[in-house]
Amino acid sequence: MNGHGPARTTAGTATDETALRTTLLDTLRAMGAAGLNVGTAGNASVRLDGGDMLITPSGVPAERCRPEDMAVVAADGSPRGALAPSSEWQLHRDIYAAFPAAGAVLHAHAPFATALACQRQEIPPFHYMIARFGGSTVRCARYATFGTQALSDATTAALQDRNACLLANHGMVVFGRDLEHALALAIEFETLCEQYWRTLQIGTPVLLSAAEMDEVIERFRWYGKARKA
Repeated sequence: MNGHGPARTTAGTATDETALRTTLLDTLRAMGAAGLNVGTAGNASVRLDGGDMLITPSGVPAERCRPEDMAVVAADGSPRGALAPSSEWQLHRDIYAAFPAAGAVLHAHAPFATALACQRQEIPPFHYMIARFGGSTVRCARYATFGTQALSDATTAALQDRNACLLANHGMVVFGRDLEHALALAIEFETLCEQYWRTLQIGTPVLLSAAEMDEVIERFRWYGKARKA
């Protein structure tokens, strides 16, 4: 990596698949550098034209991966590539099917997100930046074994009107419009999880009201977007 993070990509364009493979690998390595993943834990994918997705391979450390090791999985689940796709490919595929705005998906066993997930805790509105992820809370999906359709179903349910959730006794999932956006959201989400965890060490946090969160959510509708002429 060049120190500036992964190159920008936009799902749904004619971006060359070779370039996307490099960007996906850069993203996987950036997840490790940011402390979101250790070893072979976690995975990432990006939506391709025509309903396919490009996803990181199963059980290969990021430092040993090459761009050509990234696997293609079609909407029907059929893989293409020399290596098997991540064991969580169903989860990624179903997020793309359920949420048209998802251009890239990241799953990580980040320390603070995982600690909260192991308590099966929904993250309440202790901070207004919860709204960054689509609502007044961040939900925790019910527990299911990794790599199963049950986990995929639980995750898509928890992501309704959200772009991040915890996975009970497992980790986190986020999606963004592209790989750069998804990575930024994942880092921001882990930071928020750390802040909540630290707050719990002091005592029970004072939560924002529904009215206060509604106002923040409304402001986030235009936050970071280009101004209309």
